[in-house]
Amino acid sequence: MTTNFNKKSNSLAFLGLATIALAGISILFLHSCKKESINQKSVVKKNNRNIDEENKLRSLAKPEESVDNRRTIYLTFDDGPNRGTENLVKIINERKVPATAFIVGQHVFGSKKQKADFEILKNDSYFELANHSYTHASNKYEKFYENSEEVVADFDRAKDSLKLKNNIARTPGRNIWRTDSFNITDVKKSKNSADDLANKHYKLIGWDLEWLPTKDMKLKNTNEEMIKMVDSIFYNDLEKTSRHLVLLTHDQYLKDDNSVNELKLFIQKLQNSRRFQFKKISQYPNVNELLE
Repeated sequence: MTTNFNKKSNSLAFLGLATIALAGISILFLHSCKKESINQKSVVKKNNRNIDEENKLRSLAKPEESVDNRRTIYLTFDDGPNRGTENLVKIINERKVPATAFIVGQHVFGSKKQKADFEILKNDSYFELANHSYTHASNKYEKFYENSEEVVADFDRAKDSLKLKNNIARTPGRNIWRTDSFNITDVKKSKNSADDLANKHYKLIGWDLEWLPTKDMKLKNTNEEMIKMVDSIFYNDLEKTSRHLVLLTHDQYLKDDNSVNELKLFIQKLQNSRRFQFKKISQYPNVNELLE
């Protein structure tokens, strides 16, 4: 009996120790699970906070698709109405792009054909008309700009006789700017006249790139060459206003089929690239004071 009792005691002792050990393991396991559960909740909470912050930042950011990365080109044509104006109207309407015609008052009243072309330009929604003086300085530019009072009177005469609806102007024979952003004079002797025009609330617009003529008054460069010049100006930030380029050429350079085709291809290729948009000069930055 004594022996059996000892065996039983030993067995009970072993079972007791085993139970205690198992209980300890259970406690450790439960503690570990609880700790892991807390860590998981912490990670989830942190992730949710990061997502919330990310969503908040995304909501504040401007949607990428709403950003217009196109460059703006302003097609401007001087000295109209003139030989080539009829072809110009056809090109602009075929390509359906806005353009600005800087009109010479004397040319409008030079012949019945010029007066008729002026009326076509005036009633064409693709065109905007602006002031290019009445006499075009009689092509004696240095003498013309010596007398600022006469210069102002010449522009006023053009504005009144043509019933122009805005104060946008371009000086004949000079690349002068007078806007809210620019005060640029290419020939210093013209400065006083330009200042007086600006004081009379004229917005003077020059240009960034000119499509020059040959000796026989046709467009000199090919459309490919002109597109390369456009790209170069934008790439090197040579335009007066970033992402805005004013192109100048003249109605009278559009008399022949080849010149007409070159201008048409120039516009068409710029349109097809989808990197550019066209606007009237009144939409140029800080040139928006149209008369009622």
